[in-house]
Amino acid sequence: MAVNSPLPVSADLKPVAGIELGYAEAGVRKADRKDLLVMKLAPGATIAGVFTLNRFCAAPVQVCKTHLAQASDAAPIRALVINTGNANAGTGEEGLARANDTCAELANLLGLKPEQVLPFSTGVILEPLPVDRIKAGLPAAIANLKTDNWFAAAESIMTTDTQPKAASRTITIGGKKVVMTGISKGAGMIKPNMATMLGYLAFDAKVPQALLNQLVKDAADQSFNCITIDGDTSTNDSFMLIATGAGELEITSAGSAEYKELAAAVSALSQNLAHQIVRDGEGATKFIEVTVEDGKSVDECRKIAYSIGHSPLVKTAFFASDPNLGRILAAIGYAGVDDLDVSKLNLYLDDVWVAKNGGRNPDYKEEDGQRVMKKSEITVRVKLARGTAKASIWTCDLSHEYVTINADYRS
Repeated sequence: MAVNSPLPVSADLKPVAGIELGYAEAGVRKADRKDLLVMKLAPGATIAGVFTLNRFCAAPVQVCKTHLAQASDAAPIRALVINTGNANAGTGEEGLARANDTCAELANLLGLKPEQVLPFSTGVILEPLPVDRIKAGLPAAIANLKTDNWFAAAESIMTTDTQPKAASRTITIGGKKVVMTGISKGAGMIKPNMATMLGYLAFDAKVPQALLNQLVKDAADQSFNCITIDGDTSTNDSFMLIATGAGELEITSAGSAEYKELAAAVSALSQNLAHQIVRDGEGATKFIEVTVEDGKSVDECRKIAYSIGHSPLVKTAFFASDPNLGRILAAIGYAGVDDLDVSKLNLYLDDVWVAKNGGRNPDYKEEDGQRVMKKSEITVRVKLARGTAKASIWTCDLSHEYVTINADYRS
């Protein structure tokens, strides 16, 4: 079960004016489960996204990029279609054809052009997409379109997730109410190089395309780009930001106070969704924040933080509640910061000062480390004494269950 992450409550997820969601059981991989989701956008909505940097990016990612590049005032994006159970990745030209076929079918049913539809897939890689099952399920998903289907939508995109991931916020900016709701999925193959496995966040403010393009990148960089479960960057990672334009607030300038408030709220909700992914990591029993301070640059701090967060030795030590904390120092040392002066480095585990000036703190006691390691939420803090930059990433431990899940994933 997810680490200190209660199941979202359907009634707490706010409908966002200008977007409807419909789901169906298409039998993409398994029967009797929600596995197909359609999102329909109202006129006036804008959408922007960031995608995986994996060179083996999936067919739907390629089609999404093409359709977003082709979008115009005359033919804006008006629908999204998401399936779970099959990633349609590593499928070559046939995979592209099937992704485009899915778009064409949904477009025909909604009275759109195929390029007005964005496709997304998640699941097993290197297997043909069962496009006929998806097409057969689309009418049911369309018939089910509602503004308050966010919880079911979150269920519809799950793979090895133990629970749906969703959150809402209602804020007031410049005296005008803004409602935002988002969903995400992911539990394994998580080390985004842009965003997450799949994430969708909608709000009802009006934001022009150029500003939304910047907003989605900034939000991802402060949230989904700061998480790791196993260090694997998926072929299908996609994070989409949707401004429906159906509310009262209109943003016209990136320099405005309203934009800054909106950006902060979007980043906060994105971070919430990203944390839910880490807390539900495959086999996870602990949620770990790694913060690196006093570095020369944010990139340097993040490189060291990820080196700690990716280390199987560090992660298994956390699972075992074993304060074998020299593993953290080793991970810092091989992070690739060649001019790092380790004699000035200090390491903390929550409130426990473990390493002082590059060596074991004389006052450190094993029982203090043990006390912290037994907790379900832990903060690792590294101080480099090189500058003023700071960065944090979020990760989890590595358990026996992770191996079991991934050894049996395709069954």
